[in-house]
Amino acid sequence: MASYHRKPVVIEATRWFRNGDHPEDDREAFQTKRGEPFLGDGKVVRYYRNPDIPSCSQCATCRHEMDIHGWIETFEGGHIVCPGDWIITGIMGEHYPCKPHVFEATYEPEGDPDAEIDEAGKDDAPERTARD
Repeated sequence: MASYHRKPVVIEATRWFRNGDHPEDDREAFQTKRGEPFLGDGKVVRYYRNPDIPSCSQCATCRHEMDIHGWIETFEGGHIVCPGDWIITGIMGEHYPCKPHVFEATYEPEGDPDAEIDEAGKDDAPERTARD
């Protein structure tokens, strides 16, 4: 079997913690039926919804409740986005999630070799958003 290595490619990536974190999400503001403010789905990462899985269920990957997760459509189909996942913009403009440990093993910051790979200012407890 032949061996291959990745071509060196600079990617864009954003760490996702809650709905609206991706710079291309461009969410619209709405009011719920009760008149409460509500920010709609992002254009890249949407709210995770599955009628067969209660929102209070735990994610098998990260153990957070499912109601704080996102959903992203990729060329291969949809994927759950856990808080803390990286959203990578591929060479064809597509977006896909990447687990933090895979991202850190595969990528390093462009330019400053001492730059942190993690984005500062994000807490570990994503905010919950009321949904109607």
